Amino acid sequence: MSRTMRLLDQAMETNLILSFIPLFLVLMAIEVAYGIWVRNNTYRLNDVISSLSQGLISQSAAICTPLFQIGAYQWIFNRVGNRLDFHFWETGYGWILALLIYDFTDYWLHRFSHHCSFFWGAHVIHHQSQFFNLSTALRQESLYPLIGCFFFFPMALLGIPVYEYASISVFVLVYQFWIHTEHIGRLSWFDKVFSSPSNHRVHHAINDEYINKNFAAVFIVWDRLFGTYQVEGSKCIYGTKTQFNSWNPIKALTFSYAQILHNCSVATNWPDRLKAFYKDPSWAPDSLSGKPARLNPATGHPYSPPYSRFRRALVVVLFLLAFTMVCFSILYEDRLRWVEKMLSLMLVCLLLYCAGRFMESGPPKDAR
Repeated sequence: MSRTMRLLDQAMETNLILSFIPLFLVLMAIEVAYGIWVRNNTYRLNDVISSLSQGLISQSAAICTPLFQIGAYQWIFNRVGNRLDFHFWETGYGWILALLIYDFTDYWLHRFSHHCSFFWGAHVIHHQSQFFNLSTALRQESLYPLIGCFFFFPMALLGIPVYEYASISVFVLVYQFWIHTEHIGRLSWFDKVFSSPSNHRVHHAINDEYINKNFAAVFIVWDRLFGTYQVEGSKCIYGTKTQFNSWNPIKALTFSYAQILHNCSVATNWPDRLKAFYKDPSWAPDSLSGKPARLNPATGHPYSPPYSRFRRALVVVLFLLAFTMVCFSILYEDRLRWVEKMLSLMLVCLLLYCAGRFMESGPPKDAR
């Protein structure tokens, strides 16, 4: 397939995501209104801005890394999968089977990411929010596609077309949006077959009985088959065991990797230095005196330093500027040079970094 077709496949994926943005915003507004009505508003402006900022950085980074987003899959498909000429994948049954294969693969990538420090460093972004609402679904990982893309290469080897792989990946991403809410309770038989709000609340919770449970994206049957299913019982407490007290989006991206490098630097032998990258995120070398403080789910309080109305308005303006830039980059992706895309990514990061600083540096004198 030519470079033009590869760009068309990539553009289809990004434009599909862009077309869903109005729906996401409307549903978030409905959730806010409903939460206020039932006196259980799960939104905080600083947390929402933080979550959506990671989503913007993720989309902006995706534009700069087409090789990892879809290019590598395209390359393998052209050299191996395309030779199989399986028309079956274009049938209705083929699409269903491809979805099952994608979801099965995604389950193992997700599960592996919770047990390997290097992969957790990219995935932890999605879990850092101490609230659980639809905006949390948009808290996407920027580095995840770069280190996890090879998990899906078997689909290319099987001859599943690139456009089908891209369409399914978007479907799975969009499906997971609605399961990030506290306002939908248990759903009887649905909870036993599919990922649901109840199942996914368990996955995001840091209660001891909920840790590393319910990894599936669409079909929760994978968790039931492989022993990682947990039904929702006690009230969920969200976030990460090591509490991340910052709205700095760049620090959020590098926080876990900084811990990995620290563990590596204090290790006294090479086996321990290597373990810092592939062991469980809770692992630490014996030479490390004092592990990071861990959040007690029973007493932890969400991080929310005060800031004035003026700063809130300024944060919203900065966020909207970054949002506009990302939308522009997506719409004109095929016309922008790589250098221009990188400059856009850096400017988006700078705007969101400034927004994060304004939210956490305390109220100015005029607010006191």
